[in-house]
This record gives sequence, structure tokens and C-alpha cells, in this order.
Amino acid sequence: MIKIITDSVASIPSDMLAGKPVEVVTLYVNRDGVEYADAAMDLDEFYADIYDMIDSIPTSSQPSQHTLEEVFERAASAGDEVLGIFISSHLSGTFDGALRAARAVKARNIDFTYRIVDSTSCGFDEGWAVLAAADAAAAGGDLDACTASALSSMQASRFLFTPETLTFLQKGGRIGGAAALLGNLIQLSPVLTVRDGSATTFAKVRTRKKALEKIVQTFLDDVEAHGLKNVVVHYIGDKTPALEWAKNVIEPLVGSSVRVLPVSPVIGLHVGPAVGIAYECKQALQNKINGSVQSLCVQ
Repeated sequence: MIKIITDSVASIPSDMLAGKPVEVVTLYVNRDGVEYADAAMDLDEFYADIYDMIDSIPTSSQPSQHTLEEVFERAASAGDEVLGIFISSHLSGTFDGALRAARAVKARNIDFTYRIVDSTSCGFDEGWAVLAAADAAAAGGDLDACTASALSSMQASRFLFTPETLTFLQKGGRIGGAAALLGNLIQLSPVLTVRDGSATTFAKVRTRKKALEKIVQTFLDDVEAHGLKNVVVHYIGDKTPALEWAKNVIEPLVGSSVRVLPVSPVIGLHVGPAVGIAYECKQALQNKINGSVQSLCVQ
């Protein structure tokens, strides 16, 4: 059997994983001395007072090496082959920890077979690859076929989002204080994305309205050129703006209902309140992953 292991930052709700051979390893959020398991949190409840966190932004931590080895050891004992798909190695040490764990388990179980993939992203931009691999496994695909499906999905997906304020990015050290102050004063609203594994600015526009319009136009351009396979609306903080945007803008464009899902706070707390979109096209997108995608898979 093919076992797919991922992390909670992929932000996949449990109902979408029902019946799929996917195990989620949680990361953790640490707030005021209390540790929360990301996978078990009520994210809307946690985000309810996100503005109160701005002067003391919670920290995050990855799964322990012991936990990761336990997960791989269970798979090896069951005779499963494992495909691990994890948050970008530029954003967290979880990928490196998973690789060390898989190799340690392999040393104790010579017949254990695995592939560990650096998704180069987070949120549903990571999640689409996990679900693509799970679909391949359900269709009877072997480990190589499931891995190929994940890598193909990674090249065809995009995550675009715009923060409500630049203050969280500044507090977290992502931008300088002067840049944040000036940006807030002139209502600069960047469109952010994850490219080649790192968070980066996709576009800079004035006002949040224009930032959302830029996201929509990019989405439409990608869909026109490469087709649409899947889409979700993502949010950090208050869910209401995302629900309204999905209903009034995104759903009329795609002609169907669209899931509205929170981003893991492991990522969200570095950005602050935000709205965005994560989608998967039918064909690879330009400039999503530069270089050989095969190099992102290690065994």
C-alpha cells in the first residue's frame, strides 16, 4: 500500500482526507507559553483575536525527530511504501527532519521504500500535491506514479494572497519598519506568493481592492492559458471577507461553489489578516518552479 504523509501546514480539512491514505503530522503554535497542535486547533477561534497578537506574535515549531520517526516506523512495520510531501524547506525544517527520519527508519528496515518531496510551498499550494498523490494511489498507481502526480501538481498550482496590513510582516522581520510605515501610509497592498520555495512579492499595487483585482486577473490569465482543475479561497484572521469575496467574485467566475479555508497559523501569523486564493491548473505554470522538479524528490 502507498502511504502519503504530509504536515498540517498543507491546511487540508479532515473531510477532504476521508478515505484517503494520508496521514497528517502536526506542527505547533506557541502562544504565551501554551503549545497548540496546529492540526487540532479551531483556527477561527484562534484567529478571533489576531490583532491582539501583533505585539507578541506566537512562534511555531516543527514535529520532533522522535515523532517523525514513529510515523515512518509505523508505515514500515505495516509494509507500506511512503510518499512524504512537506512544507517548503525554505519555510520550515520539517522537510529536513522528515528526510532524516525516513533514512533512520530505512537503516532499521532494509525493505522500506520511500520518497520525500519538498513541496516548495505551503497551504493548499502544498495541499494540491498531496491530494493529487492520493488520487493517484486510489487509482492503483505505484510509488513512482504517485510521486509524479505530486510533482506535476506542484508545477501547475499557485498561491496568491494580499495582507490587510504590513505590520505583521514588519513585526516578524519580513520587511523593515520604515517600509511598513510608508506602505501603510500610502495604502500599498502587495500581492504575495510562494515561488521556488520562498515567500515573495508577486505584484505591488495601491489599495487592497486593486490587490484583489490583480489576484483575480492573474487567476483568469492562468486558467485561460492552462485550464482549471481545483481552487480554494484562503484566509487568515476573520473569515467574513473571504466568504464574501468567494461568493461575489470567485464563484461566479468558476461557475460552482468554492471552499473557503483558513491558512495554518504556522504561516498565517507571519502575514497577519489576509485573503487569497490557491488553485491548481491542468497544465504547468510558467515561473512557478525554476530548475528540475525531480531534484525536489529525495529517496
